[in-house]
Amino acid sequence: MEKFEGYMFTALCSTNFLISCLLFSRVTREQREPYMDEIFHVPQAQKYCQGKFNEWDPMITTLPGLYLVSVGVIKPVVWLTELTGEVVCSTAMLRFINLLFNCGNLYLIYLLLCKLHLREKTRTTSRRVLSALSLSTFPVLYFFNFLYYTDAGSTFFILFTYLMTLYGCHKASALLGVCSVLFRQTNIIWVAFCAATLVAGKMDDTWRVEHTKKRDEKSAPSQIPLSFSGAKRILLFTLEFLTSPNHIKAVLLVAWPYALVGIGFLVFVALNDGIVVGDRTSHEACLNFPQLFYFFSFSLFFSLPVSLCYHRVLRFLQALKKQPLFFLLVTGISFLLVWKFTFVHKYLLADNRHFPFYVWKKLFQRHELVRFLLIPPYIFAGWNFLDSFKSRSLFWSLAFLACLMAATVPQKLLEFRYFIVPYLMYRLHMPLPSLPRLIGEFLLYTAVNVATIYIFIAKTFHWPDSTATQRFMW
Repeated sequence: MEKFEGYMFTALCSTNFLISCLLFSRVTREQREPYMDEIFHVPQAQKYCQGKFNEWDPMITTLPGLYLVSVGVIKPVVWLTELTGEVVCSTAMLRFINLLFNCGNLYLIYLLLCKLHLREKTRTTSRRVLSALSLSTFPVLYFFNFLYYTDAGSTFFILFTYLMTLYGCHKASALLGVCSVLFRQTNIIWVAFCAATLVAGKMDDTWRVEHTKKRDEKSAPSQIPLSFSGAKRILLFTLEFLTSPNHIKAVLLVAWPYALVGIGFLVFVALNDGIVVGDRTSHEACLNFPQLFYFFSFSLFFSLPVSLCYHRVLRFLQALKKQPLFFLLVTGISFLLVWKFTFVHKYLLADNRHFPFYVWKKLFQRHELVRFLLIPPYIFAGWNFLDSFKSRSLFWSLAFLACLMAATVPQKLLEFRYFIVPYLMYRLHMPLPSLPRLIGEFLLYTAVNVATIYIFIAKTFHWPDSTATQRFMW
């Protein structure tokens, strides 16, 4: 890091932390008691603070990573400062752990941007720094920095895991992956993604060598035409690669730490009789394929300033004109998936404290045909998403899409928090946008953050059968 860039980034981190602390203070003053899922997380962490590690709330569905890290941070601070009384492991002190994770996420995002866009050396200092700032304030993630939820820590360990993968520190990456799974079990998908990037790299190298021998200069994986013949070539090559002992050996020599994590996770699932710990009644897996469409739409909205432009819309229209049968087939498949595989969780229909409740009520419940009328926008959002990856190899893109489907499709509940990690992965791998576009993205995120925090603080309401104050949130 150059000296100027170092000063610039340090000032950014300090300013970000100061503003976050001020917001944290305001949110905590307004909502002193545990709220929503905090009513489970806070008492459990307090039991750990008291050394009661054998007591567990059966309503909690995640592993105890958040509580272990919280105790590991708070206990030394308490010992050094000689704090006593209710302040020790109070709701406010536990929430403050996520502000520390916020600082860590900002730094990790910056390091990932530097590593992923290493070749873009000219005039990128301000773009890297602003990209890191913008992504660290990604609204859905940023909001939960002020509450005692698992999202900030879960994201931190996934980003750290991926960074170590990019640097080739695979043992450290696998160990950090275990930490991420302790925060949220579904993070095993992104640990698998880290391993899949290694496999994709080996496949790219093998493809390049084989086709260089054949002097087929136009057969790079990223240049294969989107057609049935192209799909057949890729499928046959993949099957050949995955059934070759030499290739499997070469991959395992590098990816064995991730394989051990995967085996350990399978043992956990077998012993636990499932992925979820605690209450499983509200976390049943299903094939909710429209979740992929919701994610594409979500990504289009939040990446609008940096991904959408006139030329991209024009390319989409040209693609429609050149391949009408392909898009007709995609539309038909999308129609079938929306028709037969749309699932609605009971929480989505009943809990009016979450924004997805109003998205579903105001949009999808207006008429039963609305979900089908949204298919064309879904297709454009999906095409825009995939078009952003055209600089990446096809095998890497296939690995990412497979992990994206595994992370979203089995979820019955429409919950924007589940989109945090896949969105950040998507955004990190986009080419670095221009400075004006980054400013537009930052302003969009700032406006959404201001609106959501203001609504949470000021727009309270009460349920008819309860005196407790209710608040709107993600």
